[in-house]
Amino acid sequence: KFIAHQSGGDPAAVAFDAVAHAKAKHRDVVLIDTAGRMQTNTNLMDEMAKIQRVAKPDLIMFVGDALAGNDAVEQARKFHAMVGIDAVILTKLDVVRRRGGAIAALSSAGIAFSHLAVTPFIGGGLVPAAPSRLAALLMEDAPGDVIAMKGAA
Repeated sequence: KFIAHQSGGDPAAVAFDAVAHAKAKHRDVVLIDTAGRMQTNTNLMDEMAKIQRVAKPDLIMFVGDALAGNDAVEQARKFHAMVGIDAVILTKLDVVRRRGGAIAALSSAGIAFSHLAVTPFIGGGLVPAAPSRLAALLMEDAPGDVIAMKGAA
């Protein structure tokens, strides 16, 4: 069931009502989408922290667009500092040429990859971010560097 309030209402109240509805209906999962929040907008970031306090989620996932480059990494870091991200879904990672930096930056911030969203035009879908998949993406990124590193070992 989709829970909504009137436009301009308090998003935390919507989250509270969604959780209350799920409990009343004996549902185990509630998805609360806070899309459209930029790390530079203090009011929206504060609103997101309020949603977290009210809803008390078991899992917080950040969904970022790899095409945003360093901004996606910075956004994930700020979100992590504000609400604590448990996992990341990074979209379009398969079409970005310099993907190693995003993986390294998020990992160094203590943020784990959970899934990769693969672009629809090449078979699309949500796939687990298994180490072998990440390694394959990195090898596509710079196969010469990987071979050089392997030969130097």
